[in-house]
Amino acid sequence: MIKPIKPKEREAIIRSLQSGVVPRIGLQHFHVGRNEELKSFVRDIDNVASGGTSFRFVIGEYGSGKTFFLSLVRTIAIEKGLVTINADLSPQKRLYGAGLVRSLLSELIASFSTRTKQDGNALPNILEKFISIARDEAQRTGKMTCSVIDRMLEELNEYPTGYTFAKVIGKYWEGYENGNDTLRNNSLKWLKAEYSTKTDAIRDLGVRDILNDSSFFNALKLYSVLVRKAGYKGLLVCLDEMVNLYKIPNSISRKANYEEILSMLNSTLQGALSNIGFIMCGTPEFMTDANRGLYSYEALRSRLAENSFTKGLGIVDYNSTVLRLSNLTQEELYLLLIKLRHIFSYGDSDKYLVPDDAIIAYLSHCMNKIGESYFRTPRNTIKGFLDLLSVLEQYPDKKWTDIIEEIDIKEDKEISDLGAILEQNSSDADDEFASFKL
Repeated sequence: MIKPIKPKEREAIIRSLQSGVVPRIGLQHFHVGRNEELKSFVRDIDNVASGGTSFRFVIGEYGSGKTFFLSLVRTIAIEKGLVTINADLSPQKRLYGAGLVRSLLSELIASFSTRTKQDGNALPNILEKFISIARDEAQRTGKMTCSVIDRMLEELNEYPTGYTFAKVIGKYWEGYENGNDTLRNNSLKWLKAEYSTKTDAIRDLGVRDILNDSSFFNALKLYSVLVRKAGYKGLLVCLDEMVNLYKIPNSISRKANYEEILSMLNSTLQGALSNIGFIMCGTPEFMTDANRGLYSYEALRSRLAENSFTKGLGIVDYNSTVLRLSNLTQEELYLLLIKLRHIFSYGDSDKYLVPDDAIIAYLSHCMNKIGESYFRTPRNTIKGFLDLLSVLEQYPDKKWTDIIEEIDIKEDKEISDLGAILEQNSSDADDEFASFKL
């Protein structure tokens, strides 16, 4: 039995889905399908939590549910004790490029999420939890807290900028202990990659290094160590809209971004790291386009090639580095709309605006007007259904049968009018061609 829906969750879900975006809360209320895919990613999360690593691509068409799937995986990871960070790539945020990398890194760090703070900006909480652990050990062993912090962060010295990273955390502790908000805020500024010049970092913190455009992957390694030392089980890095790399017009810049992916993939899968996982979401062309996609880079093409033993057999290797999201079945899409109807009515079945027959009729309408693509990209189907419920909520005198019938008649007329225009244009073109021949 589905539980009643809180008004806050209801509004967040409905408004987000009507706008074509994934809500940040309430995902469990309308999740359907993808069971085998989720099981595979849960195994990855467990592997990261036990000291391993993971690197996965999620590939699907626009509106196929990649972002929703990614959000669901993030929620599971947080519940299992991992820290997650996420960001969307854009023309201003890339893995390689002057000024573009630091923008992406800053957004990722700002998105730190934990079980107690799932909406981002959890870095101060992580640092304070780390300090609490260090303080408890200092009290237990009779040592100074600062010396315990130094010992706990010795592992960071193995990485470039690691010594400075540890020193800045020490500065944060100093500001935290002495009530110096300026020092603590400057430390956070450094850790968030918000310093653009070394001069400012020297003046404010006495350190000569900053997190810059060359620090992306290295910074993620450092943070994976920090969250583990703070008592969490690992770090999950989620990057969406990877298609923006495919859209880079300059081939040299595009290749440089792909080389960053290759470096991250190799380091992760070769066992050089621990307690860190990566998920990257993109469209099919981002992956397989031989001219501009990842397959245009031979080293990536060989590593990301499809399992040859699954071709033509109708089976899926869910453990492959590349996961292609399967289409929702008719039954799954029907169940999804059933759940959305329940959410729309605040979980009260007595307030349902349409019966089951209306959902079947609506899906039939989508099948006739949109075709098979509405299974591959359910975003528009979901939005349309919620729009229908919204109209019925505002105009209780309207009947769902009349609305769908009116839409069908209107669309048929538009198609007929368009056909007449095309036919007339074709006839005019034939006349012009005939006169030209004469």
